[in-house]
Amino acid sequence: MAKINLRDFYPFYNADLFTEIPDEVESALLEAERLERNYIRRRFYNKAYYSLDADDGIENDILFVSLTPCELYERKMTAEQLQATMASLPDKQGKRIYAHYILGISKSDIARVEGVDEKAVRVSIERALRNMEKFLKKF
Repeated sequence: MAKINLRDFYPFYNADLFTEIPDEVESALLEAERLERNYIRRRFYNKAYYSLDADDGIENDILFVSLTPCELYERKMTAEQLQATMASLPDKQGKRIYAHYILGISKSDIARVEGVDEKAVRVSIERALRNMEKFLKKF
């Protein structure tokens, strides 16, 4: 068993607090501290004085791999099919589908704004989804 001061590892401790921990835990804490020091040293050596959380898109470029031309084309075709399907719906159904699924407005809020019963909106959206399914099966 090793004896450590928690104040050395946790900055929110204002006073010394000694506790006994197993040797494995001590070695893990010391390893984490060593890795943190090495990271700070590497960052200083490479002059990396910026945060990846900045709003300049660095973290986005690092985390997300760019799409292949095939994936871009597939997304474009899917968006076009969705737009054509939405355009084929009756006006009310199209507006309700757009409001519910794209804008995220609840069915009860749509019904309140339109001054109709919530069941009417629910049935209209279900019919619109069935119509969209029929239209997409033709492709």
